[in-house]
Amino acid sequence: MKLLFMGSAQFAVPTLEAIARDGHDIRRVYTQPPRAKGRGHAVHPTPVGLAAEALGLPVCWPNTLSDETASVRQLGVEVAVVVAYGHIIPESLLNVPEHGFVNVHPSLLPRWRGAAPVQRAIIAGDNRTGVCIIKMDKRLDAGPILERREELINPADTGDSLSDRLAVLGARMCAEILGDLPKWIPMRQSETGVTYAHKISKTESRIDWSRSASQIDCQIRGLSRFPGAWSLVDGQRIKFLLSEVSASTGPPGVVLNDRFEIACGSGAVRILRSQRAGGRVVNTNDMSPGMRLPPGAAFS
Repeated sequence: MKLLFMGSAQFAVPTLEAIARDGHDIRRVYTQPPRAKGRGHAVHPTPVGLAAEALGLPVCWPNTLSDETASVRQLGVEVAVVVAYGHIIPESLLNVPEHGFVNVHPSLLPRWRGAAPVQRAIIAGDNRTGVCIIKMDKRLDAGPILERREELINPADTGDSLSDRLAVLGARMCAEILGDLPKWIPMRQSETGVTYAHKISKTESRIDWSRSASQIDCQIRGLSRFPGAWSLVDGQRIKFLLSEVSASTGPPGVVLNDRFEIACGSGAVRILRSQRAGGRVVNTNDMSPGMRLPPGAAFS
């Protein structure tokens, strides 16, 4: 098919690569502009921008799509594929391709419409999620569903690990649908059970140790690796990247033993992976004695 691809984040790369492998005529790739990152503020292209260039595809990175309707119409594409793009698609664009716009969305819609569906599913303690391929309309993630497949959320899943699996699943689904798009019948989404996956705020990253161990474990895993759940001990920030629930008990926020178990409002979490400010990511089992916090150390 003659198509347009829109994506920015790493989540979108497997779909772009799968479409290219299948021989579709990708006439243009839209992605967000390169941005400064890291301590040196070096400017980096998006993962999709890098992948598109490696595939030899034409790349465009406008700050807005409001002036792109005429340009897209000239491409003569049959369909547009949108995956983790990060820009709102103007209504004027949606009906330009013959088969409209399709979107790979990593949740079981209508649950978790919005910007951060993978992280929100873990934070909420969901035991399953999935991918939906939808036909886009002017409403946020509310268009009719072409295909829907489930994926279990494992107790050790993080935002990163679950996102990686869903990206592969979404790529496989999208490639299958584009193989014979007209045969797929869109089904209207239910308006029962609608929830919104609002963008993750840095203010929700700090851990409140009065909450239950299961809630804190979900917070830690859902926010891993970015932005990362964190807490302070002796004025030093430590980011927690992987944990598991423990049956140990004690005063909330206090390190209970050399297994790096920290008491919560009920139960405790054992920290499996962490990172001190300015340091590298370390597995608890690999910590030297000098790196371990002593029992009785208190997080706030």
